[in-house]
Amino acid sequence: MVASMAASPLRPLLLLLLAALACHAADASRSGSPFRHGRGRGLGVNYGRVADDIPAPRRSAQLLRAAGAGSVKIYDANPAVLRALAGTGMAVSIMVPNQIIPDLAASYAAADRWVAANLLPYLPRTRVKFLLVGNEVLSDGSIAASTWTRIVPAMENLHRSLRARRVSRVKLGTTLAMDALVTGAFPRPPSAAAFRPDIAESVLRPLLRFLEGTNSYYFVDAYTYFVWAGSNGTVPLDYALLQPATRARYVDPGTGLAYTNLLDEMLDAVGAAMSKLGHGGVRIAIAETGWPNGGDYDQVGANVRNAAVYNRNLAARMARNPGTPARPGARMPVFVFSLYNEDLKPGPGTERHWGLYYANGTAVYPVDLTGRRPLWAYPPLPAADNDTPYKGPIWCVLAAHAGRKLNETAVGDALTYACGQGNGTCGAIQPGGECFQPNTGAAHASYAFNSYWQQFRKTGATCYFNNLAEQTIKDPSKHPETQHCSALY
Repeated sequence: MVASMAASPLRPLLLLLLAALACHAADASRSGSPFRHGRGRGLGVNYGRVADDIPAPRRSAQLLRAAGAGSVKIYDANPAVLRALAGTGMAVSIMVPNQIIPDLAASYAAADRWVAANLLPYLPRTRVKFLLVGNEVLSDGSIAASTWTRIVPAMENLHRSLRARRVSRVKLGTTLAMDALVTGAFPRPPSAAAFRPDIAESVLRPLLRFLEGTNSYYFVDAYTYFVWAGSNGTVPLDYALLQPATRARYVDPGTGLAYTNLLDEMLDAVGAAMSKLGHGGVRIAIAETGWPNGGDYDQVGANVRNAAVYNRNLAARMARNPGTPARPGARMPVFVFSLYNEDLKPGPGTERHWGLYYANGTAVYPVDLTGRRPLWAYPPLPAADNDTPYKGPIWCVLAAHAGRKLNETAVGDALTYACGQGNGTCGAIQPGGECFQPNTGAAHASYAFNSYWQQFRKTGATCYFNNLAEQTIKDPSKHPETQHCSALY
């Protein structure tokens, strides 16, 4: 074989092409921009806008195309965004807000008005493909009585409106988290998975019947990151990152099917649950998936390297070998979360670090969502420094950006909230208390945030406070102004 290649006249050309591709990769690395494929037909991207100072919709459409995105999902029917997507050729999914589902279910006229106002003005230049009625509705117990059983009636009314208006290419669905299953995001074996009994008959059976009758998809939010991070080491990182060379395997004892990555397990678990309700033929789409490129100190594995590896592997796999062990070759819509790091999203730090781009429009890492770029052709990634849990102490303090430009009203409201929780949370910063000095809003806020967080972090409290707080591994008691304050620090 070696002698044959040496004699071939194609070898110089092959070497020239490889060198050109390597130079292109180097250029992309120097410019900080992702690999471009023009009007790519790659994975979809979730375009969320819970952020300040992100690029305008038209620039966002350019960034989607630069990453090779073939479709985009938006969380409302924003006119500026829909107009910016016109003429791009990208398939667009529009989300119907959770709060209007009961109204759309109760009234065909309301559903028809919604279609007339939020869809028709943009067709056909904006290529709308899906209307998704609600976002993870079945994960919100507070709207169980008002909304859960009204998802399908709302979809039926919208579908009726689309037919009446001769809009035949737009399908309906709804996005559901993995917690629709009894065992949540990590059901093993996948073949034993089933839907929760509180929703199986009342919501899922009619939903699956509707999806099957309209040839639509079951849209699932499937995040391997959360399963891996919560597995205490039982799930190998490479298995969660879809690494093609991983040696990790799982064999489902019920079916004998062998799995080489965690995402396939999760998708086949959904398929098994649908089969148990008699609708195993409904197609599956991935409404959200991805890996965080950053997070808090206590959020293991959230880093740029893992995020890039996951999304690159996902794109390559879906381009080369779609489907799952139970559904080989089955092509499906897939949407990566998300376009930007959204800095105003509440919750732990990972919530603000899923983007392909920073808020200023520069790429977090280069990625080709069409999956055509060979994995070896990407520039080197930064090393992962948090793939094992951080063992040291962590404090929650006023964020540096909040301290530089102190919003006294916002900080005061957050301080009042923190001090109102628990027993004696802020006793030390009352007049005469050990930590009353320095008597500044910033110092008192840091103490209150930390006191609250240390008490309640094990029950789900986050170090966020409307983007006013951040974690630190620098001991606040070592600061000259607060070194006398040992009551908590």
